[in-house]
Amino acid sequence: MIDSDLRGRGMTSPRARDRMITRLEEQGITNRAVLEVMRDTPRHIFIEEALASRAYDDTALPIGYGQTISQPYIVARMTELLIGAGRPKKVLEIGTGSGYQTAILAQLVGKVYTIERIDPLQCRARKCLLAMKQRNVYYKHSDGGWGWEEYGPYDAIMVAAAPTQIPEKLLEQMAIDAVMLIPIGPKGNQILQRIVRKERGFKGEAVEAVSFVPFLPGRQ
Repeated sequence: MIDSDLRGRGMTSPRARDRMITRLEEQGITNRAVLEVMRDTPRHIFIEEALASRAYDDTALPIGYGQTISQPYIVARMTELLIGAGRPKKVLEIGTGSGYQTAILAQLVGKVYTIERIDPLQCRARKCLLAMKQRNVYYKHSDGGWGWEEYGPYDAIMVAAAPTQIPEKLLEQMAIDAVMLIPIGPKGNQILQRIVRKERGFKGEAVEAVSFVPFLPGRQ
């Protein structure tokens, strides 16, 4: 249920959500749990009301402060790759942003520890997530490059901004067999990488070309 202060933003048509799910299936998303959660999650509350009519289009949208909400396909693809066939108990998310990806994760994993360097964005995201009654999300205002060592190691890490190389602190906070999804590279030449930590090191694979905001230093 959505709190009354967010109802006024307009509950977009179920048909728009159904079209989004059909499109995701056509794009190769097969995890039924991911598809159902994305069908049920009101993406429109995570963006400005003026853009609500475009909430279920397959496009990234501005959320202020030079940041964007990722297109539904990227959210679904990264979530599907992250959870695989299991249910991670603890997930570290770097880049709370709008909170939409956080909301999707929170319904599919045990706990989400999310970090955002832009405080007003995280405050707004937190309001939306609380309106959705998501109580398994923990927030930190910090530079994501430091991770959140206090609650590590994590079963999975999702990074929603692109560094030129993987921050060492994030690798250190991965549990054995943990998965990290992270875009790597400069704007216009980014590749989504899936990293798995093994007993004797890390195994990585390139997934596909993506476009994310750059990973910028902030505060610890």
